[in-house]
Amino acid sequence: MTGILDSVNQRTQLVGQNRLELLTFRLMGRQRYGINVFKVKEVLQCPKLTRMPNLHRLVKGVAHIRGQTISVIDLSLAVGGRPTTDIENCFVVISEFNRSVQGFLVSSVERIINMHWEAILPPPEGAGKANYLTAVTNIDNELVEILDVEKILAEISPVVETMDSNIATEIAAAEEKEQKQIVKRIMIADDSAVARKQVQRAIESIGFESILVKDGKEAYNKLISMVAEGNIHDQISLLISDIEMPEMDGYTLTAEVRRHPDLKDLHIILHTSLSGVFNQAMVERVGANEFIAKFNPDELGGAVKAAILPTK
Repeated sequence: MTGILDSVNQRTQLVGQNRLELLTFRLMGRQRYGINVFKVKEVLQCPKLTRMPNLHRLVKGVAHIRGQTISVIDLSLAVGGRPTTDIENCFVVISEFNRSVQGFLVSSVERIINMHWEAILPPPEGAGKANYLTAVTNIDNELVEILDVEKILAEISPVVETMDSNIATEIAAAEEKEQKQIVKRIMIADDSAVARKQVQRAIESIGFESILVKDGKEAYNKLISMVAEGNIHDQISLLISDIEMPEMDGYTLTAEVRRHPDLKDLHIILHTSLSGVFNQAMVERVGANEFIAKFNPDELGGAVKAAILPTK
């Protein structure tokens, strides 16, 4: 099992082709789940877990792995299922996203599957606010659920969701100096409901409105409909987009926007839980203006300010 991700460095060629690779696994039941390989550092047999005082109820314990102390989250319990049992025969998926490293305890790990983002679909309507799905797909005639791990992490370790108030002050001062009103509306594209709300609350804290969309395809269609109504720059000041999204990822969305004559100059910030050199290279390749790892509201606020305020 330790070799399941041996070729992960070779998988970066999929980025920008609207493709991904899913690591599939099961929890305490028959349902199959998936997580993007780019979020996974390692898969290993569950090591000895140490219980610590005041741990969150979803954290099974901590493990000491390669010189690092990592919290191991009971993924079955986190999504409302039964607590994981028979831990000695379970696996831990070590993941790195949102600027942190954590382990997810799973019952079994299956395989890595190469897929197209168009085959990854939004979860069914009416699934309810309490659901933990960010997307679904079909593999071997079986439904595979892709979990909103950002929501799980936010429940265990909430983050600050307000930007530095000085940003709003500087924007107001720039409006007065330039005697020109700035369009205080931003489109936010993210398949995670938690991530959308985090960004929404952050930009609202400096007086901006938001247009929320759930994936790249919905974002592009919305932008096209807005262009039909008038100049896009009179309607929104910029686009903040996730990278991992069903149907159309953030890289493909950015490339499509750059190809459209009425959208090509729209400022785009790619705001993602993924990190690494391959992302930075893709930012340049597809023409995004900025890449920021989730979630630091002041860093995001700085990027928004740089996009909006005139350069000195």
